[in-house]
Amino acid sequence: MGKRIGNKDIAQHRSKDDKKRIKAANVAMEAVKKAAAQAKYRNAQKGQTAASAQA
Repeated sequence: MGKRIGNKDIAQHRSKDDKKRIKAANVAMEAVKKAAAQAKYRNAQKGQTAASAQA
């Protein structure tokens, strides 16, 4: 649960622009993580883990 201000959560005090900006940042952060994960396994041979492929 998020922090509270009186009887309301902080999220209830955010404007629509703030919510839109936060969502866009989260989507971008997930895209970076996904790209890093794909790059990690891109050149690995099928059936082998990334660690054994590097050795």
